[in-house]
Amino acid sequence: MTQEQQEQKQIRVGVLALQGAFAEHIILLNTLPQVSEAVAVRNAEEISKIDALVIPGGESTTMALIAERSGFWPALQAFVRTHPTWGTCAGLILLSECITSGGTLKGDQKLLGGLGISIKRNAFGTQKESFEAGLHVEGLEDAKRLFPGVFIRAPVIDEILKPEEVEVVAKLEQDYGKTPKGTIVAVKQGHLLGSAFHPELTHDNRMHLFFVKMALDWIAKHQK
Repeated sequence: MTQEQQEQKQIRVGVLALQGAFAEHIILLNTLPQVSEAVAVRNAEEISKIDALVIPGGESTTMALIAERSGFWPALQAFVRTHPTWGTCAGLILLSECITSGGTLKGDQKLLGGLGISIKRNAFGTQKESFEAGLHVEGLEDAKRLFPGVFIRAPVIDEILKPEEVEVVAKLEQDYGKTPKGTIVAVKQGHLLGSAFHPELTHDNRMHLFFVKMALDWIAKHQK
């Protein structure tokens, strides 16, 4: 972050643009006065020029393969370990420590890790079972107004592996199919944020504001 950005309390946010809904994130981020610029990130050079990162929804396996085959994976993983990063849907999967399916560990997915959680992929079924759910998100601006959580072939957080470090910020308010009320759909841990839903597919920028303010706070405390 430049001295000018520090004074203006602005950051430059990158959105991983290997695959998935990255353009929608960029549009919403650019509506925020705290963001000097939101840009697409596809390689190590581009990620070195940002302050915070969003990993969008899409196909987590495809994103990991592209990053690995292009040689981008080490730089991406190093950034996630030391800089504010938000994973949505597929991005949440990539930030998790492990994936379960019906209680069985799955080892066929390369993960960035960082969030002390385990994930169940496609917890709500196929794309036909997509839905929107009103969510209370802890710490969100105008918190009394429900956030429109868009769930598309979404994962859920089935276990908190580090309860002393991971903060739950959103749960389902009611049952959806076989997924019960109270299922965790968003968490925060240090400089990392993860959500199972797609905030970029709404006109509500409060989740993006939540992440940017979280990133600014973390940067102010840790990157002097």
